[in-house]
Amino acid sequence: MEASNLHWTKQRVTFRFCPQCGTKLQSDFKFCPSCGKKIPCSADPSEREGTSAPTNISPSKVDEACKDSIDSQDSTEVRGKARLLPPVEQGEKSDKATVDIATGSSPKSKALSKAKKPKHTVALETLENGTEMTDMTGRKWTVMQLLSQSMTEFVYQVVEKGSKKSSSSESSYILKMGAKDGRIFNEQNFLQRAARPSSVKKWIKQQNMDLLGIPSCAGFGFYTDSYRFLIFSSIGQSLPSVMQDKLLPEKTVLHLTCRLLDVLHYIHSNEYVHCDVKAENIYILSGQATQVYLVGYSHAFRYCPSGQHVEYSEGRRALPEGSLDFISLDAHKGVAQSRRSDLQSLGYCMLHWHTGVLPWSTLTNPDKVAALKQRYMDDVPALLSHCFGQKRDSSAFLSYLTAVANLQYTEQPNYSELRAKLSAALSQLSGHLDEPLVF
Repeated sequence: MEASNLHWTKQRVTFRFCPQCGTKLQSDFKFCPSCGKKIPCSADPSEREGTSAPTNISPSKVDEACKDSIDSQDSTEVRGKARLLPPVEQGEKSDKATVDIATGSSPKSKALSKAKKPKHTVALETLENGTEMTDMTGRKWTVMQLLSQSMTEFVYQVVEKGSKKSSSSESSYILKMGAKDGRIFNEQNFLQRAARPSSVKKWIKQQNMDLLGIPSCAGFGFYTDSYRFLIFSSIGQSLPSVMQDKLLPEKTVLHLTCRLLDVLHYIHSNEYVHCDVKAENIYILSGQATQVYLVGYSHAFRYCPSGQHVEYSEGRRALPEGSLDFISLDAHKGVAQSRRSDLQSLGYCMLHWHTGVLPWSTLTNPDKVAALKQRYMDDVPALLSHCFGQKRDSSAFLSYLTAVANLQYTEQPNYSELRAKLSAALSQLSGHLDEPLVF
């Protein structure tokens, strides 16, 4: 028994790191000696033995102290299929739409899969129409219909009970529900810490803006002992549903990018990065097509706690799930994502929305995708040449992607300059940010 305990202690010392700054920790540390952040609690014994398990923590398995850790969800959860595979399985293809890069074949990704064990999940069950939910302030909400679902979350249309406009779309809200201590826990913490309505309103006034596309959280609460939910004002349709598989004109892409840069500037200034910039997390408000929202903060990461930027270190963090086409090079390398990561992902989105092409879009091996991304970020003109083909490429795209490629890990982007150049290019195409988007 003593030998077994000693072996486990060594494993904990070898592979345990602070989820905030990446400092190596001893097994009995409760706070990080470098950044002072509380260390999340370990999960149940099956994780220590490397057994396969789905993602997220079951509430019955979580110590109450873990609920106070705002950053623990940032770096310790990966998709459930990221289990410890024997070497013969490491080369198998990943899910192209949403992948866990930790199943890649490189030695670095193998080490990461050992360092970050999968967590347990709660099997989500759909709610019937008419189900009533009560948030933490006592407001009651009635479920109207299921809008979308994934393996980890459900999204419903809801109305506030007793509202005089209960049958009107004006009173429609969105309810997002997931496992109580899953990724939605991280999103709630981000919204409460960095995206309070008063803070957003103050930023809009300071920056002399007309709007800022961060969804307003109207409330949150719990349903049974297993689920957590967030309530948002309705923000229209997702970008893919608006695009309907069509390519976007350059003018529209420039317009979208300017609006999204505004959002990224705000969240970066509040010590967070989004970490999952893609079309599915962009919404356009129906009837007001100038209002662009960036949603989906379940992977938001606090890159600069208390004003101190996390250090660059490859292979120290678990690689996040996400779309293989759009995740940043830092994400591929297991580096804690920084401001340049979000801007890089946005650049990939720009190219895809306008040309429908990315050099790595037919690949499923994460290491090969990473190699191509590195090659083309070192040669941005070649990247545009590949994506645009025989068409004339965009000088605005070239300027943006070159600036992003030259950013250092801890460097603060010049958001005003990036936006000014994109806005100027938009004006040359007879477009304006006050006009509705053209799809």
